[in-house]
Amino acid sequence: MKTILEVQNLCKSFEDAQVLSNINFTVAEGEFIAIMGQSGSGKSTLLYSISGMDKITSGNVLFCGKDISKLNDEKMSEVRLKQMGFIFQHSYLLKNLSIRDNIILPGFKAGILSREKVNQNADELMKKTGIFGVAGYDIKKVSGGQLQRAAICRALINHPDILFGDEPTGALNSSTTREVMDIINSINEEGTSVIIVTHDAKVAARASRLIYLMDGNIRDEIILGRYEGNEDIKLFREKKLSEWLTKHGF
Repeated sequence: MKTILEVQNLCKSFEDAQVLSNINFTVAEGEFIAIMGQSGSGKSTLLYSISGMDKITSGNVLFCGKDISKLNDEKMSEVRLKQMGFIFQHSYLLKNLSIRDNIILPGFKAGILSREKVNQNADELMKKTGIFGVAGYDIKKVSGGQLQRAAICRALINHPDILFGDEPTGALNSSTTREVMDIINSINEEGTSVIIVTHDAKVAARASRLIYLMDGNIRDEIILGRYEGNEDIKLFREKKLSEWLTKHGF
């Protein structure tokens, strides 16, 4: 299977404090990876480092065969805009724009597709995520779950090769978390690679592989295989992951 992301001996320090040390792993095209670890283990720092949002101290990050750790800020911003999608714990939508305008803005800015095609893609994404009916709404007039769905649509508007999520369900209740994760799993099934940071074992159980960080190092990982929505299989995966985490003292 084709490798879409390769992390080689990645180190990240802030002044004299080393946060990440000699991180090595690869991500296959279409793979779904969850990153877990205790608070302060370096989870978010790793996500920001491999996605080019933060400069690494040493090592290499190869994305689609290109060493993005060597790119300047302008080139890296272009890669993030056109080839990567991002979802965070909070949606960070622009308050002066409607749901629809928030979604189409990165598409217009990227200039990859015509405005007509961007609008068409936005309609399809909003229908798929169940928010087409609130497309023209002010962001203050929709629920948190609808905002997060809009953030997912925005992240996907340019058909990214990979989707990054930093605690994408951290501010949602359990039922909305399931709905959002169903959407993310659906995106992954269509071929988009996904990497998320999460503290929620039920969310992590949706991934095909879990990487566990401890003190800035990859302590261990577990292969869960492709996710299936069957309730019995879902419960089995959650139980398997919970037992693995307990066994390793995580």
